[in-house]
Amino acid sequence: MRLHSPRIPPLDDRDFSEEQSAIAETQRGRDGRLLNIFRTLAHAPEALKSFLAWGGYILSDRNSLPAREREMAILRIGYLCRSGYEWTQHHRIGLRCGLTAEEIERIKTGATAPGWTRAERSLLEACDELHTSQFIAEATWTALLADYSSRQAMDLVMTAGQYTQVCMMLNTFGIQLDEGQVLDRDLDQRRG
Repeated sequence: MRLHSPRIPPLDDRDFSEEQSAIAETQRGRDGRLLNIFRTLAHAPEALKSFLAWGGYILSDRNSLPAREREMAILRIGYLCRSGYEWTQHHRIGLRCGLTAEEIERIKTGATAPGWTRAERSLLEACDELHTSQFIAEATWTALLADYSSRQAMDLVMTAGQYTQVCMMLNTFGIQLDEGQVLDRDLDQRRG
């Protein structure tokens, strides 16, 4: 987290327009809670609708990356972007998708951490390259294609790109953790 408080405050239910309320209802959890990301992005309902459509693809079974690998990519991008909110949300999703707590911790180190398979190393390296140069080098691309299809490699790039954008919004708008969540100390960058 980079900010102590939001630059754009999340909307309360009573402040929603009809359009915002209709969108919000599609994003509520089983417990009726609505995450701060959606409460904040509701300030721009037209953009939020489009964001949800694309994000829905990335987080669905239509994304050809297996869920576990998708979450590895999202967590690596979230960590590289220093997005405490993203890391916190996808830590729990990663656990549900088959990652262990120890593997999630190793994602912070990336491809050089011991214990990754060849495929996992290439996926993490690709995320690093996309983050630093917005391009996957030929050697990493070749390594990816040894274990993933071309479609899966494309979905990896699209997943990393989507979550880079998400992290930009979370960090810049100052979206705060949802009630009951705890920030990973490695991602607390708030000043003064």
